[in-house]
Amino acid sequence: MRAADSRVAVRTLVARDQLLPLLHAVQSRIGWISPGAINHLALRMNLPPAEIYGVASFYGLFSLAPRPPVVAHVCDDIACMTAGARELCGALEHHFGTAGSAGASGRATWLRTPCLGLCERGPAALVTCAGETHREFVLAPATVDALGSALRDAPSMPRGEPDVVKPQRSVPQLGSPQLRLLRRVGQANPESVEDYHTLGGYQGLRKAIELGPEAIVREVLASKLLGRGGAAFPTGKKKEALWLQRNGGRPHYLVCNADESEPGTFKDRILMEGDPFAILEGMTIAAIAAYAEKGYLYIRGEYPQAALRMQHAMDAARADGFLGRNVLGSPYHFDVEIRRGAGAYICGEETALFNSIEGYRGEPRNKPPFPTQAGLFRQPTIVNNVETLANLPDIVLHGGAAYAQIGTANSTGHRLFCVSGHVARPGVYEVPFGTTLRQVIDLAGGVAGTGKLQCVLLGGAAGTFVSAEELDTPLTFEDTRAINATLGSGVIMLFDDSIDLCQVLLRVAAFFRDETCGQCVPCRVGTLRQEELLHRLVHHQPLGSVAQEVQLLREMAQAMRDASICGLGQTASSAVLSALERWSLFS
Repeated sequence: MRAADSRVAVRTLVARDQLLPLLHAVQSRIGWISPGAINHLALRMNLPPAEIYGVASFYGLFSLAPRPPVVAHVCDDIACMTAGARELCGALEHHFGTAGSAGASGRATWLRTPCLGLCERGPAALVTCAGETHREFVLAPATVDALGSALRDAPSMPRGEPDVVKPQRSVPQLGSPQLRLLRRVGQANPESVEDYHTLGGYQGLRKAIELGPEAIVREVLASKLLGRGGAAFPTGKKKEALWLQRNGGRPHYLVCNADESEPGTFKDRILMEGDPFAILEGMTIAAIAAYAEKGYLYIRGEYPQAALRMQHAMDAARADGFLGRNVLGSPYHFDVEIRRGAGAYICGEETALFNSIEGYRGEPRNKPPFPTQAGLFRQPTIVNNVETLANLPDIVLHGGAAYAQIGTANSTGHRLFCVSGHVARPGVYEVPFGTTLRQVIDLAGGVAGTGKLQCVLLGGAAGTFVSAEELDTPLTFEDTRAINATLGSGVIMLFDDSIDLCQVLLRVAAFFRDETCGQCVPCRVGTLRQEELLHRLVHHQPLGSVAQEVQLLREMAQAMRDASICGLGQTASSAVLSALERWSLFS
């Protein structure tokens, strides 16, 4: 027998944690996840096709039905509602047919979508064009004419960055001397590591290498830094937990949670697009403190520009020795890999995020064990938000005690707030903790629209509505708790008196009904029943009296708070109940 005849084909199996990137690749190439593609992935990964289908069907950006190659995802969520999203969607229906229809050409369609994280530029749209040269770009603010051109001409449009806008549009404070987290945005080329160096970049990392893990943990603890993703957990405690496990012999992981899908939130996008090296520097400092050698940056799928900027920064940092083995010649090793989400709000919950990275449905896990005990790949893991990590270079460089002098005793440092809705200058604002809500609104130019403020949504869809009488509340964790509100993810969304608040509540309820992962009964059933109940109240068709319906809503909310696995179900009624407590909407 000839040697050539004795060759045996060997199929190399693909690791399970590559499933999400592979599904992205299929969707990018043909525009949907076909049965043939599922079968091919199942063979390559040695998984049942039903398992692949189950994961693909979990994410809103993936389609399991044939879809035209060009799709415009048009946001109709609460921030874009104030900017004319409903009128835009109505015009699109008139010119291009109902959402999801293929139109005359059969090559393009448009869809309604939840918040795209472009609230300061609404109404917003994300355009995807599948094919050999896959493209993604945003149109914000979007118009019927611009969307029409994109739907017709996207395949032939030149590649590049059509979604790049002047930073002043998103950061009205640009260049202000008091800025810390935003000080380099718009001042440096976000793709230039040299510019980052010139403006003080990587000084914190060099100091961290000199200090070593134990001293870094001490500085972060001294800073009293609380997480900026919504849960407000002490950042130093997480790092201390992994530092104490340094001799356990188990691999440690660091995850940067950049899946900011809370309606009204866009601060992390601004940081990633405008100052990506700061995120990597913060991640590397955190990794040294936690003895982690591998990190993951989980970016929401609706942020194509942020993903490109972060990937370019990672490549540049690796080439200059700031990532990889022996960072800056030190004994510490650390590298980062990007994972893109695919349209699932629940993946912002840390354990759901782990499952998503590992190639499973993004469903939360029961706790304990906590991530610092058994997180990603069941190994000790630190999870931090983008804004949280961006604080670490300054904390290490200038000392935790100095950082703790900013703000208040229990809310230290500066905070980023996402101001949108009926406001004169929407965008990300940076202020020290203790600044009042009124002061932030004044900084943003005051109330727009009719000029008469009806209410403010504080903290996002999972947050709280507050009234005009509460504007002098200091924006701290403790002061917002005192009025039964929350800072959440930093959302400040203004509504003037022309807005029907009942319609806003319906959109919030629809958001949670759509975004529940369905794993636990209280959340799966509760979010659906909440939306149904609100529809009855809005359309004046209560079962019994209005008071009985409101009481039932409160009881359902309590059940979700007590029995849901994760924060989605626990906070799904927060905004709705806060509105009912402050205004007589249905009496």
